Amino acid sequence: FRYRLNHPRLPGRPDIVMRKYRTVVFVNGCFWHGHEGCQYYRLPKTNTDFWHAKIERNRERDRKEQKRLAEMGWHCITIWECQLKPAIRQQTLESLVFTLNHIFLNDHTTHRYQLPEEESSMAAEPHNIP
Repeated sequence: FRYRLNHPRLPGRPDIVMRKYRTVVFVNGCFWHGHEGCQYYRLPKTNTDFWHAKIERNRERDRKEQKRLAEMGWHCITIWECQLKPAIRQQTLESLVFTLNHIFLNDHTTHRYQLPEEESSMAAEPHNIP
């Protein structure tokens, strides 16, 4: 897969940009982006209000950036830090490949050439030759 890192012109500076697939990938840290239900996302016991507000701002910013990208016609994929741990990394990468191929096929089959419904003969084919 051809890609570019941290494209400066796109909203949110996505971590990975794949133009052929019109897809951006964000690799989010579980703590900094508030990955709910993840063992790596736990608010610190001190200054809890600050951290809660900070992470909520990050989440809201992520939602706005992904909405802007979608409006521009980009597919957005988020991969969490915990999904890249050695135990499940291969499964995550295989899922990413599957998703990219699915996106590519869907985007490129919408303009598929259709044969005319009427039967028509080629100009070089003889008609009614005895």
